[in-house]
Amino acid sequence: MKALVQRVSQAAVDVEGDRVAQIGPGMLVLLGVGAGDSADEADRLAEKVRKLRIFDDAEGRMNEPLGEREILCVSQFTLYGDARRGNRPSYVEAARPEVAEPLYDRFCERLGAKKGVFGTCMGVALINDGPVTLMLEVPPSGQ
Repeated sequence: MKALVQRVSQAAVDVEGDRVAQIGPGMLVLLGVGAGDSADEADRLAEKVRKLRIFDDAEGRMNEPLGEREILCVSQFTLYGDARRGNRPSYVEAARPEVAEPLYDRFCERLGAKKGVFGTCMGVALINDGPVTLMLEVPPSGQ
């Protein structure tokens, strides 16, 4: 399971011109579910995101976790795109939708995250809060 985490001052997601979710200060998480991922990976990654210390403390150092800030989570199977050969990415490492959607829902539920709409074409808008973008990955259980 992979997540691209961005610290934002605000973020929103639209589907077919309608705003489906928006947040103020917090995190925008683009979540990719891989073939072979399970509820255990979703739980471990959610806990990692919750504890990630990427917000400024009183002294201006990135030392604070999420706390009461908000999360917007968008499903993003393209995080598993493999373009090492040729110019057209392969997505064979991404989980099938029937597997990915319940794990996406579980991840969001664990974090109390606002969500995009799984499996749709979404427009995502964000305003970064500083240059903070991280790629997180949790290997499948047993690795």
